[in-house]
Amino acid sequence: MKKLTVKKDSKCMACMACVQACSEAFYKVMDPGKSCIQLVEKDGNAKPAVCVQCGKCAKSCEAGAIKQNAKGVYMIDKKLCTGCGKCAEVCPFHVLVKAEDSPVSSKCIACGICAKACPMDVLEVVEK
Repeated sequence: MKKLTVKKDSKCMACMACVQACSEAFYKVMDPGKSCIQLVEKDGNAKPAVCVQCGKCAKSCEAGAIKQNAKGVYMIDKKLCTGCGKCAEVCPFHVLVKAEDSPVSSKCIACGICAKACPMDVLEVVEK
């Protein structure tokens, strides 16, 4: 299974480079609300919240637009997505996005753009 992870014992400095990279990759604009990675505060420290490929979004999709690919990554079929946003509502990490100005939802596809953008090397795409 391919997925984005936060490296153990890594220190995020909350620079938002990962959030910016994701937002710009999907929407061509820096907007934290449109990023499929979010920074959350935990025990006084910033930590990236990432998609763990749990599949809750796929189970909630009445249109059947979210399917797991051969690498274990849940992908949204933009042609089938109705834009209802139910998938974003059930995401336990709040990293699945249904932007108001987009007709479809977007989610992490473990592309690694955010990991490459991180100056602290906090993120990585792994095969499990």
